[in-house]
Amino acid sequence: MKLCAVQYASITGDIEGNVARHTEFIELAAAHDAELVFFPELSLTGYEPTLAKGLATHPEDPLLEVFQRLSDTHELVIGVGLPLVTSTKPRIGMVVFQPHSGRQAYAKQRLHDDELPYFSSGERPMVIETREHRLALAICYESLQPDHVATAASLGADVYLASVAKLAPGMDEAHAYYATFTRSHAMTILMANCVGPCDGDAGGGRSAAWIDRGKRIASLDGEQEAMLMLDTTTLTARVLSLAAPAA
Repeated sequence: MKLCAVQYASITGDIEGNVARHTEFIELAAAHDAELVFFPELSLTGYEPTLAKGLATHPEDPLLEVFQRLSDTHELVIGVGLPLVTSTKPRIGMVVFQPHSGRQAYAKQRLHDDELPYFSSGERPMVIETREHRLALAICYESLQPDHVATAASLGADVYLASVAKLAPGMDEAHAYYATFTRSHAMTILMANCVGPCDGDAGGGRSAAWIDRGKRIASLDGEQEAMLMLDTTTLTARVLSLAAPAA
């Protein structure tokens, strides 16, 4: 199965603009026969907690319809990040589009202390089932918590998709942890991080893929937009960019 993690620089606060740019990466993934593509945390708005309440929407927002069309057309699972409306504070969400199926939404269950003034937490895990794999979703801080990973393993997940918005100083620690849990739980992990504006700073990139026994097989740099494609059959990875034509 070919899985793509997009290292993306969001346009702060511009959902429509980000939707348009997301479609470019999705079309690139489809041109290379990907079966799943996902983006960093809050990719459709940028990771800006102070703006989240005003930007929050719901999974059925018509602005997102293009992703369902692309999913249906290309037989492609798509995961995009955005704040989700609740009756109180918004949730940090990922809306998942599957071919010819209803939209699903996952909400981050474990919030960092810095996020508590702005967001409410989700209530349940989510696993995407395909013919080849059971893929668990994780959003940033919770992906570094042992109990979240353990729950994914208990649900039978063999792939862990981490959608994050992390700054450069935290990336060495994150890489070390992901390597550790692939050894502990015999899971593959694919992590998509942002670059560009991120909560008053800049995202640290270095999106990467690990296979079981802790081997990191590919990593992007810390600055440029790109897409990392992992082939779970051959256990190989390649880097794709919008400037590169399809093979």
